[in-house]
Amino acid sequence: MFSLSTDSKRKKEPELLQNVSDGLKRLYRTKLLPLEEAYRFHDFHSPALEDADFDNKPMVLLVGQYSTGKTTFIRHLMEQDFPGMRIGPEPTTDSFIAVMHGEQEGVVPGNALVVDPKKPFRKLNAFGNAFLNRFMCAQLPNPVLESISIIDTPGILSGEKQRLSRGYDFAAVLEWFAERVDRIILLFDAHKLDISDEFSEVIRALKNHEDKIRVVLNKADQIETQQLMRVYGALMWSLGKIINTPEVVRVYIGSFWSQPLLKPDNRKLFEAEEQDLFKDIQGLPRNAALRKLNDLIKRARLAKVHAYIIIALKKEMPNVFGKENKKKELISNLGEIYLKIEKEHQVSPGDFPNLKKMQELLASQDFTRFQGSKPKLLQVVEDMLANDIARLMTQVRQEEAATPSQAVKGGAFEGTANGPFGHGYGEGAGEGIDEAEWVVGKDKPNYDEIFYTLSPVNGKVSGASAKKEMVKSKLPNTVLGKIWKLADVDQDGYLDDEEFALANHLIKVKLEGYELPEQLPGHLVPPSKRGGAGAKGGVEMGGE
Repeated sequence: MFSLSTDSKRKKEPELLQNVSDGLKRLYRTKLLPLEEAYRFHDFHSPALEDADFDNKPMVLLVGQYSTGKTTFIRHLMEQDFPGMRIGPEPTTDSFIAVMHGEQEGVVPGNALVVDPKKPFRKLNAFGNAFLNRFMCAQLPNPVLESISIIDTPGILSGEKQRLSRGYDFAAVLEWFAERVDRIILLFDAHKLDISDEFSEVIRALKNHEDKIRVVLNKADQIETQQLMRVYGALMWSLGKIINTPEVVRVYIGSFWSQPLLKPDNRKLFEAEEQDLFKDIQGLPRNAALRKLNDLIKRARLAKVHAYIIIALKKEMPNVFGKENKKKELISNLGEIYLKIEKEHQVSPGDFPNLKKMQELLASQDFTRFQGSKPKLLQVVEDMLANDIARLMTQVRQEEAATPSQAVKGGAFEGTANGPFGHGYGEGAGEGIDEAEWVVGKDKPNYDEIFYTLSPVNGKVSGASAKKEMVKSKLPNTVLGKIWKLADVDQDGYLDDEEFALANHLIKVKLEGYELPEQLPGHLVPPSKRGGAGAKGGVEMGGE
């Protein structure tokens, strides 16, 4: 691949970019993998990627302390029990369960799962039997699982004893999943907010994947509004200390199960938050190719920096005597080597692996077996980042445009899609949608009083006259301009009494915090303008 002539390269490109998934696989195998193997990337950071890593459906990883509602959350999304599911106030889920689509309902144990080439879990065998005995795949025919897979994890406990008795590196397993999933949802219980040492360690292990993290403050219906605000503030403060980034993590507040709300005061808030979270999850299939591309770029940058580190260490090693002492010296001075590489190769400090972890891993390595500088391998990866990735990015956009809207369907996602229980139904501009009478009519007498003080001519007021009244709302001109377009149904540049009332109604809608419609809904069209060309024109006008 590397020695291809320009002509043969040109011939290969259309094949490479036939589809994004194949393009990513090919780039990884031919350009990035040789660099990873040459500098032992897999011994330090992450096992080699396989075809299944590029082909698998988007995955959602749920992480949280015990009894925060992780398994119930999955059940709520699918509206169906899954094999191996256990729910209770005590620590019930003691395994990693990959909930995936399958024609037949059943469970595949971990040892069988890691030898299946079609599943993206083969490299998990490195974590040994203690982990594999606690890993399974629950397969079932469910419409939600046709678009995404969900990973349920053991509840995180507090206390050193539980942490030591797992028998495998829990944080390392979660880090492995974090690299490969599309969304990480951290669940907290609003009723007993507590972040244990192990949970803090887990969140820190997810450090390089902040873009994938979303936080759910679950069971928020169990406490009063004032308490909820305090809990929310405490959660944000705690997360800020652990994640240690200036950006605020997105937190969704609600009660994510199908039981009645214990305290319904915040019902509207919970509904809005649930819809936002559902939209975020529903967008995963559409953004899956972009996420895989992004993860490959992150991996390539790390592999490049890793190669620079290994080359620098190899260069400093003596040929004959004092190898062991020099090795210890180099490990203790690794921070200085990082700074040297940073300046020499213009590498961002954020691209370097964790210093302490790298020092621990280097201690068990034989430095004499490290490879020296191989500029050709590094140049190939540079070329991949500079050129091939840009071409694939264009291809991603083309694939997204050509594919009909991919969204997660079924389960809880269908419950509020349409009908009177849809989010915002009958509120704001949707108020009066089911009523026979024009909803603006009930306030029209008040609006008429104002209308006639503006000295209408032939039953209409000019734009200048209407503007004087409308600016009293203190809404920006951009918003008032849109209201004018929606209210001037017959598009004659004037407002009659009905259109003026409609303009005031839309101002009220906006002042109450609702969004304006892009087009004027049929139930808001003034009665005198319905059925004729004017009404049609008004509806179309609103979409401009």
